Amino acid sequence: MATARNYPDPTSNRERLVSGTPVGDDSSFELKLRPQKLSEFIGQKKVKENLEVAIQAARNRGEAMDHVLLYGPPGLGKTTLANIIANELGVHFQPTAAPLLQIKGDLTAIITNLQEKQVLFIDEIHRLQPVLEELLYSALEDYKLDIIIGQGPSARTHTLEVKPFTFVGATTRAGLISAPLRARFGIVLRLEFYTPEDLRVIIERSAEILGVEIDDAGANEIASRSRGTPRIANRLLRRVRDYAQVRGAGKIDLPTAQAALQMLEVDRYGFDEVDRRLLLTIIEKYQGGPVGVNTLAAVLAEEPDAIEEIYEPFLMQIGFLNRTPRGRIATQLAYDHFGLTPNRRQSSLF
Repeated sequence: MATARNYPDPTSNRERLVSGTPVGDDSSFELKLRPQKLSEFIGQKKVKENLEVAIQAARNRGEAMDHVLLYGPPGLGKTTLANIIANELGVHFQPTAAPLLQIKGDLTAIITNLQEKQVLFIDEIHRLQPVLEELLYSALEDYKLDIIIGQGPSARTHTLEVKPFTFVGATTRAGLISAPLRARFGIVLRLEFYTPEDLRVIIERSAEILGVEIDDAGANEIASRSRGTPRIANRLLRRVRDYAQVRGAGKIDLPTAQAALQMLEVDRYGFDEVDRRLLLTIIEKYQGGPVGVNTLAAVLAEEPDAIEEIYEPFLMQIGFLNRTPRGRIATQLAYDHFGLTPNRRQSSLF
């Protein structure tokens, strides 16, 4: 019998200002800023192009759209895109998260109540229990649910017909999705970190919705420290807005943004104290690496999954950290950032 997979939660450090995972009242705040149409969604050009074609094709045929898997680091807009898909198709949106689904009855109730062509969105799909995943297969492929009624020798299988629907799964860990489940997605799309230019547009749009006056230089400063993540950009905008209203003239310009972000201890690369501590641990304690993730986790009192899924992706993306078969290595950029000089052995690792 299949047993539940217990994945460590990589979002344990939720209080970080520069975390891509939701913090505090982020979810309710984001509802005000969330775009409702693909034309309003900034960035992710390739993802948008693929979705535009798939949505238009489904509408032309009058059918449910192919199932979609969205994956990538947290805070890049997977939930927003799932909601946009439903809006563009003109159907209802049913969101849930895999950890909330504990028994077959939970998933059965949701699927059997779906309307024609409706969008079912399951976040953290990699954490779906195997027994529920197996139940999902026939629903995704044949729009049928096989239900076992009774127990023991008197048990019998009953097949329920379900209405055609579009399943959208989202995950930050695509590698943990089983091959049979992944094969049932007709459209698989990866979301990438955003460019500073895209983030500036997002920040200016959010500021307009919030009624905050911001100039180009102020928006650029926040964008450059947002780690390529819209959720972080909007969160920093809120904090800088508070600073501007209390200690400034109410307008976010370059000096105001710089002063606010300095007070928040978010440096020019978007690093906070945790990022700096991770890099300095590799450089000073382990001579620049290589050092294993479990060793780093023990020294930093963090979960290995948190290091791999929250801290490392952005540090690798901008070239401050390398993953090798032997462990993590700090790059020349990391040394330059802290004004340090690698010794001869460290230089040979670059």
